[in-house]
Amino acid sequence: MRSFRRHPWLIAVLVCAAAVLAARPATGDGDAGYGSEADLSVQVSKLYADAAVATERYEEGRHAADVQAAEAKRLERLLDRERRELAVHHEELGRIARAQYRDSGGLPVAAQIILAGSPDELMRGQQVFSRQNMAVANALGKSRRAEARLSADERRAATAWQTLERRRAELDGIKKGIEEKLEQARWQLQGQANASVAAGSCRGAARLEQPLTQFTTAWVAPVEGYELSAGFGSGGARWAHRHTGQDFAVPIGTPVRAVGPGRVLRVSCGGAFGIEIVVEHDGGYYTQYAHLAAVTVDQGDRVATGQWIGQSGTTGNSTGPHLHFEVRVTPYLGSSVDPVPWLRERGVSVG
Repeated sequence: MRSFRRHPWLIAVLVCAAAVLAARPATGDGDAGYGSEADLSVQVSKLYADAAVATERYEEGRHAADVQAAEAKRLERLLDRERRELAVHHEELGRIARAQYRDSGGLPVAAQIILAGSPDELMRGQQVFSRQNMAVANALGKSRRAEARLSADERRAATAWQTLERRRAELDGIKKGIEEKLEQARWQLQGQANASVAAGSCRGAARLEQPLTQFTTAWVAPVEGYELSAGFGSGGARWAHRHTGQDFAVPIGTPVRAVGPGRVLRVSCGGAFGIEIVVEHDGGYYTQYAHLAAVTVDQGDRVATGQWIGQSGTTGNSTGPHLHFEVRVTPYLGSSVDPVPWLRERGVSVG
């Protein structure tokens, strides 16, 4: 089963969508500035079409945060190594001090020089003093340099983590605000669709700018970024007998695609399927796309593989946003076949 987490581009779509919606002034009656169902449908579709740009920017931000996290962790490892090195230097200073005490018999080296009984003893004392003083100076120098590096790297590490947390907070804030705006727009689109279903009359196609996509296969899945829900033949209180298609759980406004080339046989609004489209394909098969929030084609239109023909919703006898997809041997209800193996036979794997 696919999940939205497997499609990060979908989150980026949401980000882009709400960013544009947020820029639109709201009207006093809560219409958010959209004059018609077609206006809102086109606007939501445009936001999906901007997914590539949104994905690039959002993923760049996430990549930058990942790079920053890796750098912060590298600095933490460096700090651990420097702390161990500093402990070694401190131990070396202690060893030198203990050696001095042992070698001088408990007297400071300077006192031994003053109390020397002969020039040779004095010379030996000066040599010992010089060597010990140099050892102490070297050890102190190493310790101080290590402490300076440690202090500087601790500041760098703290700055790296602060930058990372700030970037993450910015991304999270943008994502949350945009998702809220998009959710509002989706339900406005759904509200207009419900009004059409209640009136039993579709308002006509909202002509969408199609994505620049070239499919290398003759057939595709009807939506992207879905989770499979009710399957063909499953039972339930919502159906008079058995479920006649395959449900794809997707958010309201998700572009719905023609699974293959054909001709739009019917566009209707009302009844258990809400807003629906039926497409006739060569070879005697028909596909149905139901519970839509909007349509982007008219009856009689020719459609190509992968062409956006509508937007998903939850009209008609529906308990939540999804696309109800059927494959039939006639245009009418009651002649459906299981769409999953039907698509599989045509090279389309769903699940």
